[in-house]
Amino acid sequence: MVDTGLTPSEVSKRVKVGDRVAFNTEPVEMSGGCVSGHTLDNRASVAALTICLEELQSKSHVWDVWALASVQEEVTLGGAQTSAFQIRPTIAVAVDMTFGKGTGSSGYQTFAIGKGVTLGISPSIHPFLYKRFKEVAERIEIPVSDDMMPEYSSTDADAMQLVAEGIPTMLVSIPQRYMHTPVELVAIKDIQRAGRLLAEFIASLEADFIEKIVWE
Repeated sequence: MVDTGLTPSEVSKRVKVGDRVAFNTEPVEMSGGCVSGHTLDNRASVAALTICLEELQSKSHVWDVWALASVQEEVTLGGAQTSAFQIRPTIAVAVDMTFGKGTGSSGYQTFAIGKGVTLGISPSIHPFLYKRFKEVAERIEIPVSDDMMPEYSSTDADAMQLVAEGIPTMLVSIPQRYMHTPVELVAIKDIQRAGRLLAEFIASLEADFIEKIVWE
């Protein structure tokens, strides 16, 4: 429900059933290298992908790379599912947001802002890809935390790993406070870390990497 502050007669003149509502606010740079604004979930993910693609321009990599900004992740995962079905990637990596520590949010499922990105561990995540991401992160000294998801990851990874005959899938997430509000907060350096980690992971893939994937 949206409270416009108008009288019922004024509302009936200006608003119709089905009208869309959006937050008309600009992003704000905060102290400590953070940015606050609406829909940073998942604009921050797109920013990380952009950084990844820029990094890859100066790196040698033998694998082809597809970058996709999908739709309907919050409702049906439809964009990721149909796009993965069309592209049929050999492996897939979902980039999303995770819950940042803050006032009233400090449990084991939350992660400190500005302290690095998270690597998903769930039934949707292939452990071999998790292992490679972990190794790459340690090599390039990017701090990572394990994001435990005992059931669903509630991200596009859930859809992509089930496409066609199945796609080995990984999830990289950026900690964010106040998710799904007009004042979401994320550390810029975590976005940069996510983009660099993705690029280094891609550059690390050998031509026969898929043949090495095992469950152990």
